[in-house]
Amino acid sequence: MSAAKSVSFVGLGVMGYPMAGHLANAGHPVRVFNRTSSKSTSWLDKHAGESAASPREAAEGSEVVFMCVGNDADVRSVVYGDDGILAGMEDDAVLVDHTTVSAALAEELAAATLGSGCAFLDAPVSGGQAGAENGQLTVMVGGDVDVFDSIEPVMQCYAKSVRLMGPAGSGQLTKMVNQICIAGILQGLAEALHFAELAGLDVNAVVEVISKGAAQSWQMENRSQTMAKGEFEFGFAVNWMRKDLDITLRAARTLDARLPMTALVDQFYADVQSYGGGRWDTSSLIERLRR
Repeated sequence: MSAAKSVSFVGLGVMGYPMAGHLANAGHPVRVFNRTSSKSTSWLDKHAGESAASPREAAEGSEVVFMCVGNDADVRSVVYGDDGILAGMEDDAVLVDHTTVSAALAEELAAATLGSGCAFLDAPVSGGQAGAENGQLTVMVGGDVDVFDSIEPVMQCYAKSVRLMGPAGSGQLTKMVNQICIAGILQGLAEALHFAELAGLDVNAVVEVISKGAAQSWQMENRSQTMAKGEFEFGFAVNWMRKDLDITLRAARTLDARLPMTALVDQFYADVQSYGGGRWDTSSLIERLRR
């Protein structure tokens, strides 16, 4: 348990809601803000804390301001302006962004907070809703080492791994690497299970044996059974994965990095969206093979 810090959490979606809960359960005084106020009310029914009427009010008096919203535009909407986070942050406070956004935005926010006498960490997460609820997230962080060292114990409240990857933007770039890997693994798993089905094999038996060898992955262990059953009403949504892959592919063009597999899987996810699967879990790639 780290020394208690006064914190605020902006964004109580499927990730932010449980993350803020872990902070409160660990003894940190928490103030929450969500654009849909009923989410704040629901959170306060379960946890000790208080709600704020605006991002600015949430930030006022907080040593650490966490946020986890949707995309670059959402981040800017809660950070800037008269009612934004920056307007309410105290000197020496730290803004931690858990949203998956562009590395360029992370660098922009690092400069903006520095100009306001504050500090910034970009800290996207991996582990999905289950990881957030169970306090088992992986946090990839970009920023100054001294700032990281002061905040890392607080992030441990909802994480199994927290690591500084480099200066501002490095956390977001690492998350892009993460999403490239997931896209490829899920497409390979989808094709493998589809092949097993058509070959008349017992899919569960196949997974049980190959998961003990080199083919093993988190996706195989946690998604193969639901993929076989055609169950996708949970987990990390296709819409969000396409948002993340768009960020990744844009960065790749800037870096002159060749990502043919990632670009192809992104289009496969577009097919899933066309079937009405935008809110399905990312493991739903197998459905386009069954049609």
